[in-house]
Amino acid sequence: MNIKEIHIRQTNSNDLEDIIKVENLAFGSIEESDLVKNILNDPTSYPVLSLLAFYKNEAVGHILFSKATIENNSDQSKIHILAPLAVIPKYQKMGIGGLLTKTGIEMLREKGTEIVFVLGHMDYYPRYGFTPDAKSLGFPAPYPIPEQFANAWMLMPLTPSGVKIAKGKVKCSEALDKPEYWRE
Repeated sequence: MNIKEIHIRQTNSNDLEDIIKVENLAFGSIEESDLVKNILNDPTSYPVLSLLAFYKNEAVGHILFSKATIENNSDQSKIHILAPLAVIPKYQKMGIGGLLTKTGIEMLREKGTEIVFVLGHMDYYPRYGFTPDAKSLGFPAPYPIPEQFANAWMLMPLTPSGVKIAKGKVKCSEALDKPEYWRE
């Protein structure tokens, strides 16, 4: 497979079956697909950006960005959280996750999003521009992250001027606002 053969597009209401299949295969359980369904059905998650990656008309990857805010901040900056990113195992380590991440980040930038957060693998996301330990930069996660995993809570400014929004605790959508989703 050549990465140039991957087609990425925004999802629509007819894609739920493909999204669930990708999430279940990628994570080996229904927990992530249940989370995705809940985020997609949660009005506090909007605006979302949901992308599917296809190889020869087969859905092989999915990424979801949902709305976030800064607690006690009246500034209505556009903020998103990346959760989750999924690639079917037989297509992992081929660049599809990176392509989904880069495409999503660029689309969010074009829509005016100022900053994206992720709780993820400390060796993976910095490759795409995420800065580890967002808490130390003034943006604690919705739930405490154990100190040994502090670098897993990351941010990426999408504006040329960097992080210019008021600092504070990140507040996620109701669907994502459960302690079990905030353990790395």
